[in-house]
This record gives sequence, C-alpha cells and structure tokens, in this order.
Amino acid sequence: MEFSESPVGRVGDIHGQYQDLLRLFEYGGYPPAANYLFLGDYVDRGKQSLETICLLLAYKIRYPDKIHLLRGNHEEAKINRIYGFYDECKRRFNVRLWKIFTDCFNCLPVAALIDEKILCMHGGLSPELENLDLIREIQRPTEIPDSGLLCDLLWSDPDASIEGWAESDRGVSCTFGPDVLMEFLDKNDLDLVCRGHQVNFCCFYKPDSGLLLALINLLLLKSVLRTKYTYLIWHAYCI
Repeated sequence: MEFSESPVGRVGDIHGQYQDLLRLFEYGGYPPAANYLFLGDYVDRGKQSLETICLLLAYKIRYPDKIHLLRGNHEEAKINRIYGFYDECKRRFNVRLWKIFTDCFNCLPVAALIDEKILCMHGGLSPELENLDLIREIQRPTEIPDSGLLCDLLWSDPDASIEGWAESDRGVSCTFGPDVLMEFLDKNDLDLVCRGHQVNFCCFYKPDSGLLLALINLLLLKSVLRTKYTYLIWHAYCI
C-alpha cells in the first residue's frame, strides 16, 4: 500500500504524448512540488512512449511518495506489441528493452484508494469485485488475463443506458450500469470511482445528494484540432 501527501493530482491516459506530459507538469507543478496519481496507459499510439515512461519511472524512483503509477491495459505485452510500443523499442533500441519494460509493467499496482473514499483504477468495476481486499490480494508480478477481476479492473467500461452487467463492444471484459456502481459504493462505503480508459465522459450522479459518485474519464489526449488536458486535484491521501 502506498501513501502520498495531499493534494493528489489525478491524470488519465498519456499514450506516448511526451510534450503534453511536460506541459501538464508545467501547469500542475513538477515533482516534488506536486503529487500525482497516474491511471495507466503511458505507452502506445503516441510517438514518444519511451520518453514518457522513462520520465515517469525516473520521478517514481527519485520521489516515490510524490508519484504513483497505476497499470493500464496498454501496460501489457500482447497489447503494446500491436499498438506501437514494441515497434518503438525495436526501432530505436532493441527488443530486449521492450521485454525489460514488460517485466516492469507486470509489477505495477492496478488500483489506488484516496482518503479511503475514492477508488481509482484504469478500467472499471468487475462482477468479481465484492470488496477492496480482493484487489489487495492480487499477486504481482502478473500478466493480465483474458477475463476475471484483474482484466476487468483494466478493461471494463460504464454504460449509463443499461442495468446490471453486459458484454463489452471491445470484445474484452464487460460494461456495467449505474445500479451496479451505486450498490458497490454503498457496500464498500465509498464516495466515488474514478477511471480513465475512454475519451468520452460518462458520469453517473446520485439523485438524493447531487454528488458526483461515479466514473470520471480524465484523459490526456491529442485530438485532431488541439491538445486537451483534463486534470483533477483532490486534497486527500492516496493509498
């Protein structure tokens, strides 16, 4: 379990956009002046995955209590073998470097708890996730399986149009409705689940309180027209 001092800046998918990462630090502050929780997907798609992940790992080594790195679905060999990171490593260095990063990714944590009330992960909930102890019991290092709790934490998506659980259009994991989320929050005494993984916003609200209690998709992404940043700070403790 990791703890960090508040406030904690929460950052979504970066996908090799190194210059955008630098601009985010310019906006939010460079470590150790600021604390960050990154929700995964550091590599693939963008042109500078190596610079991105190396900088974040360097900060993690230098300031372990200021930088927290969660695993995304692209921190997995069978995914980044296809979507760009493998090719970047092979073109610029060698395949051995890619294998070293694969071993590193297999050790990354998959969820964080802020102030004992805000659960953060890359993907979403799972039908197998009855309580938070099940996340703590996940053994690392590990590859991401094709199904089950670990897969869902990195792959599942919310769907405001459904009730319960449904198959995902991704062909991996599942989707879940607002009723599933509210039951999970109430059962585990949580206020909010925060995740990345998607470009669009999908937020559920609790009608009786007006509080935002569900999924905030905060992606650091480059659109066709311009670069967009989404960045949140919580005055809380990160576990």
